[in-house]
Amino acid sequence: MPLFEKTLSTKKVYEGSIISVEKMTVELPNKKTTHRDIIRHPGAAAVLPIDDKGYVHVVKQYRKPIEKVSIEIPAGKLDESESPMDCAIRELSEETGLIAGKITHVFSMVTTPAFCDEVIHFFVATDLMEGDMHTDDDEFLERERIHIDKMIEMVLNGDIFDSKTITAAFLAKNISKGIIDIDDTEKVK
Repeated sequence: MPLFEKTLSTKKVYEGSIISVEKMTVELPNKKTTHRDIIRHPGAAAVLPIDDKGYVHVVKQYRKPIEKVSIEIPAGKLDESESPMDCAIRELSEETGLIAGKITHVFSMVTTPAFCDEVIHFFVATDLMEGDMHTDDDEFLERERIHIDKMIEMVLNGDIFDSKTITAAFLAKNISKGIIDIDDTEKVK
């Protein structure tokens, strides 16, 4: 039996400033029908900024859906017609004020494929230079530097719980150990 769901109908039920929601009727591989609620997202870029001393530059931000402060790597949604690389460069500058001498696309990941089509494109930024932080009008952040080893500890004790930042922490650790060589990854710029 092929693993495929045929779309029979789609109805947009919500259109927001960041996401839209669709209700689909699909035919399952066994020919029965069911409904799927799907969140449509324009995609995002996330940046792992690592300095030459082994520190990752992160931001602290209050997240209303979970009612708490979250420690995260710089990231944001793609603007219309914006490339993931341009988004990564923009978000790094806006949220941290940092400018990367080198930025490399490492991989892209689907965040929650059970109900959302969001793809986050991961970049590693190195050769960091200070610039001016210039967040959006509705964005309130605090910048912090955390050593890679401390970051792993914070993931394991639950202080860092954001999925993209957990992914980035283990990526950073593997880069620092030489397990992943970002010079061997696909070059985007």
